[in-house]
Amino acid sequence: MDNRKYNIYFHTHTVSGIIICVLLYVMFFAGSFAFFKDDLAAWQKNSSLVANRPTTQRNFNELLDSLGRHHTLRGRNMEFFLNKNGASAYVSMLGSNDSLVAKEAKALALAKAKAQPAGEKGKRGRGRGRGGNDDAAYFSYDFTHKKELDYERGYDMGEFLYRLHFLAPLNAIRLPIPLGAPFGYLLAGVVSFIFLFALLTGLLLHWDKMVSNFFTFRPWAKWKTVWTDLHTALGVIQFPFQFLFAVTGIVLIVNSVLLAPFTKFAYKGDDAQLQSDLYHTDATTYAYTYTPLPTAFDLNRLLAQVEGKWAHSQVTRVFIRNFQDANMHVIVLAAPAADASFSGMGKLVYRVRDQQILHETAPTAPSSYVDKVRAVLYHLHFGDFGGRPLRVMYFVLGLMGCVVIISGILIWLVARDKNSTPARERVFNFWTANIFLGICLSMLPVTAFTMIVLLFLKAPGQSDIYHWYFYSWLALGGYFIARRNIALTNRQTLLLSAILCFLLPVLDGVVRHNWFWNTFAAGQFDLLFIDLLFLSLSALSALALVRVSQRKGITDPPKLAVASGR
Repeated sequence: MDNRKYNIYFHTHTVSGIIICVLLYVMFFAGSFAFFKDDLAAWQKNSSLVANRPTTQRNFNELLDSLGRHHTLRGRNMEFFLNKNGASAYVSMLGSNDSLVAKEAKALALAKAKAQPAGEKGKRGRGRGRGGNDDAAYFSYDFTHKKELDYERGYDMGEFLYRLHFLAPLNAIRLPIPLGAPFGYLLAGVVSFIFLFALLTGLLLHWDKMVSNFFTFRPWAKWKTVWTDLHTALGVIQFPFQFLFAVTGIVLIVNSVLLAPFTKFAYKGDDAQLQSDLYHTDATTYAYTYTPLPTAFDLNRLLAQVEGKWAHSQVTRVFIRNFQDANMHVIVLAAPAADASFSGMGKLVYRVRDQQILHETAPTAPSSYVDKVRAVLYHLHFGDFGGRPLRVMYFVLGLMGCVVIISGILIWLVARDKNSTPARERVFNFWTANIFLGICLSMLPVTAFTMIVLLFLKAPGQSDIYHWYFYSWLALGGYFIARRNIALTNRQTLLLSAILCFLLPVLDGVVRHNWFWNTFAAGQFDLLFIDLLFLSLSALSALALVRVSQRKGITDPPKLAVASGR
């Protein structure tokens, strides 16, 4: 490779990598833990999904009866989004299509608003309603404990880390310029795109020496050499995995931009039809007749028949249109098991009054090109087709990506910490790396600390998780940034990680008696897995701390003293 191409690839790879490194680290770190989203949720709630699965019955009739005690259900459109664990669902209920019911609901809402104290007026409703001024409802329902929770009270650490990995908390930022998408999602898409660019330039940069660099690792050399070998070797090993996540992340996050040409040409501007094909939504409108349904309807029976008919599949969504009306319809969607069919979606449209199936597509039926592409993207990104062993492998590869990012920051710093570099640039470079590492390396101890705090809180919700996680992250990251010592940041984050990750399973046993032998004997393998996961992270952190302590400091102290302005 000639010098001109090498310099182009080197500088573009370096600049693109340093621009996104912090956000990319957050996405990789949180995304790695998000593979165990259900396990983290079960651990926080101290309710094992694995142990309760044989006895959990999804009683939709009981759920409808519960809704009926708070709302008039006649004429409603309802949607049930079932989680993959099968033990819970998100319930969405819109206002009634019956004008009389809608009028009564509006009058009741106005009466409640007038009865509120002056200081409470205008506040958003909590609980079932979306906003307090309509008769809609959106909440999660736990079939195991037959309990309803609104989104905030049902929020858990698994949901937090899952949403953090695509920067959803940043959606709260409102910019004066409309961007066409929530800020957090858009930023995550931009980071994914730049990440793809950094991957390709990094591959081209090491193309000529890929084989030799792959087998080169010198752990006893100076630190810059160790970081370079780590960055190169792990980067080459991880390239397929990182490329996969860069591409699928771009498509999943910024699909509205990428799909615009297809909407215009392939679908002739029919965005609703494109969304229906891609996400299997059902926007069909069924006329409301104001005629009562002549017969009783048993939703449990219908779903049992569908599940019996569609073996090796799982019902994912249920739509009810015009509840208790003569033109009531039920639409059932089911996804096939990965070992039965890697793509496809079953759909059944059922007319209740005469018990007729108007449309039926089996989950294992030949799928369309759109379904195949969508299934490949989702399965590869979420790693949901190989069970826990595959998710563990994804987790390890995700943390290896974090190591690649950290080693890249350190290489970038040391390569520019030279006597020939102007003092102003050296100060800027040091503070950039110091801030980046303070933010990144504090994530693991903060995650373990927040989960420990949740052990002592009664029914923690979204606000509790946000406060403890972000404030402790701000405090710890600010402390390390203020210390202006990268070697100290590395050692103390490893020490805190080792201690806190060890304390988490110990305190889980002390506070909730979830000792390893107890959870194993009770078949609570999801709770056991989280405790063992953090115990393993504690051991790895302790081992890394010992190895680092046996070596010279991370960088030459006199150079850092000059760069930091001391």
